[in-house]
Amino acid sequence: MIDYKAIHTVTLYLNPNRQKAYYNYIVSLQPKRVIFNPGTENPEFYNILKENNIAFEAACTLVLLSTNQY
Repeated sequence: MIDYKAIHTVTLYLNPNRQKAYYNYIVSLQPKRVIFNPGTENPEFYNILKENNIAFEAACTLVLLSTNQY
């Protein structure tokens, strides 16, 4: 995986089963937040993010962008 710096937001489009392979990588990026788009909601990953003080929300990235809420 690529080692990025200063990531603000990670937005997910993967279903919960496919997310598992990326848990550690996403947490290692230390983003300020993770957005779970419709169909990607994942309480297991929510708990991991909470434990690592990473904010998250279940929302549609496209709607957030189009309504200036991103």
